[in-house]
Amino acid sequence: MNAWLQALVLGIIQGLTEFLPVSSSGHLVLFQQWLGDAFSFKNEALAFDLALHVGTLIPVLYFYRAEVKRIATSVLKFERDGDFNTAMYVVLATIPTGLMGVLLKDHFEQIFHSVRAVCLALLVTGGLLMATKFLERDPSRARAMTPWMALVIGVAQGLAITPGISRSGTTIAVALMLGVARERAATFSFLLSIPAILGAVVLTAKDGVTFDTAALGPLAVGFFAAMIVGYLALAMLVALVKRGGLYRFAFYVWPVAIAGLILDTL
Repeated sequence: MNAWLQALVLGIIQGLTEFLPVSSSGHLVLFQQWLGDAFSFKNEALAFDLALHVGTLIPVLYFYRAEVKRIATSVLKFERDGDFNTAMYVVLATIPTGLMGVLLKDHFEQIFHSVRAVCLALLVTGGLLMATKFLERDPSRARAMTPWMALVIGVAQGLAITPGISRSGTTIAVALMLGVARERAATFSFLLSIPAILGAVVLTAKDGVTFDTAALGPLAVGFFAAMIVGYLALAMLVALVKRGGLYRFAFYVWPVAIAGLILDTL
């Protein structure tokens, strides 16, 4: 598989798995391990990772552009309304995520070298997704977001640094378990992804990003593939969460994890 095709495939995988609750980092670990010596971006790994992250940030900003605009306006005007509260909840949730990302970064990076650990984490993700099938579905009994809920969701997002633990799946599932309405849970999860993705971009960039000019074309292919596919995946997931179908992704995650464990032992 040449570099251009690899970039396209990995961009599509990133776009799908960043938003669908199946773990983008876990899938990238598995595919890079399976490609082995054929993986074309060893020297540009950081640059490629950065391009894919930025590519998946743009769909969130566009899909939730109205909410982002309202929140920004409310914060700038210091209006103590629902949008202002949402901004504060995002900040609260981002604090434990950021602390865990900085303090435990080296520990989590070790998992990137273990296919078995990634597969076990995927099994956990599947369990969280399946649990949402048995939650209360009456919208009239949904609970309003509170500061402590935001902190719990932030801790859940921090744990999703682990390759194989889905960020979107974990945060939405935990929000639903806390009694948050389905649409609100999805919206909060993806608003929370904005500082999370920006943080990942900063952490990646600070290590120094270098790449050969020959890799510029494939990097662009990966970026645009992640952006376009990411938007489609985001729209699909939000629609599915509204219908209470988040648990269905467990039937994909579990077989992938089991297949990965089997292949790792061969």
